[in-house]
Amino acid sequence: MNLRKLALTASLGAVVLSSLATASAVAAEAKEQFFPALVYRTGAYAPNGTPWANGYIDYLKLVNAKGGINGVKVVFEECETGYATDRGVECYERLKGKHGGATVFQPLSTGITFALTEKAPKDKIPLITAGYGRSESSNGAVFTWNFPLLGTYWVGADVAIQYIAKQLGGVDKLKGKKIALVYHDSPYGKEPIAVLEELAKKDGFEVQLLPVAHPGVEQKATWLQIRQSRPDYVLLWGWGVMNSTALREAQATGYPRDKMLGVWWSGADPDVKDVGEGAKGYSALTLQDGADSNSKIVKDILAAVHAKGEGTGPKDEVGSILYMRGLISAMLGVEGVRKAQERYGKGKVMTGEQVRWGLENLNLDQATLDAMGFAGVMRPVQTSCLDHMGSSWVRIRTWNGKKWETTSDWFQADDKTLRPMVMLASGKYAEDKKLKPRTPEECNK
Repeated sequence: MNLRKLALTASLGAVVLSSLATASAVAAEAKEQFFPALVYRTGAYAPNGTPWANGYIDYLKLVNAKGGINGVKVVFEECETGYATDRGVECYERLKGKHGGATVFQPLSTGITFALTEKAPKDKIPLITAGYGRSESSNGAVFTWNFPLLGTYWVGADVAIQYIAKQLGGVDKLKGKKIALVYHDSPYGKEPIAVLEELAKKDGFEVQLLPVAHPGVEQKATWLQIRQSRPDYVLLWGWGVMNSTALREAQATGYPRDKMLGVWWSGADPDVKDVGEGAKGYSALTLQDGADSNSKIVKDILAAVHAKGEGTGPKDEVGSILYMRGLISAMLGVEGVRKAQERYGKGKVMTGEQVRWGLENLNLDQATLDAMGFAGVMRPVQTSCLDHMGSSWVRIRTWNGKKWETTSDWFQADDKTLRPMVMLASGKYAEDKKLKPRTPEECNK
């Protein structure tokens, strides 16, 4: 064999080896399900965003420790948004095509959710917004890629008024009362306004709207207004340092904390621990029930992740409210993949479109949740093509000066009030965007 033939043979061999290596790499990559993680561990909202992110990542690590999703390992990558919409969009664009394509995005920001709602349908990537986002996106006929699982801010607003009515002795006692909404001046904070105004018309109470500018450290003028107007109740729709600031200002102005009720993003440990006794009596909604340090899922995380030195954050954070909310959010995404595999092939990597089908067909009954270790943490969730929320169970948690205590039975949002609002708002969105809502028949295909 002459030198030319030897060179050609060597070249062909290199091509074959290169092709085999590429094929192997593709095959290896194809066995990984990519979960991008939009997080904020820096900035004004880091104390609240960090435990959520730690719970989210720890659950994905637990899934891998247990062998993956029917053998498919999970790969994840964080991108820091700082809770800024523009940075959230940048992170989305950077991550959506990595590792074979994103499975699902969970923005942990209503502002980012609004922006990605326009992008996800084109890229065919679902958005899970558990307990936040666009309230009207529970209508899957119009918002075909948004999944506000477990509850929306409209659910929160309705339950808040139900709870106040119960405290007063009945819905009829709401008439003539004044309820102030102290809210983060952002898409998040503005979400409950429509429901509160609708209920005010129906039940005869007055709503006082008090926006607070980002990040919420300056509220003296707000609480001066409250001292002057003397509302019967204050609803707190804050995030991060805004919540503890509101509680300190309430204490300083003498507004009773037992007349304050926060949404679930205003009812976690960072919101009250530094205020301590000054926040005693303050209550907040729960997203499901959430925190249970003695639950099986917490013990599994501690044994399979933290005991091996692989925990994402501090061990004593595991089981806390925001940590568990991140964990639950990750679980919902994983179960969407698992459900999709039932239809499209167990042990296979699912596309975003296939995962959407899985999320539209979730059926996490109590027996399933209990077997997964979520007894005492969650109630059942069942979705459909038209119902992208799946559950609206809420309880009330009260700060006793040292810890949170569950202080109510379960509430459910009043569908008679919310359903017409959802249909009207989602219908307007479809009209504005020139979208044709899916029919039940199209859903069954």
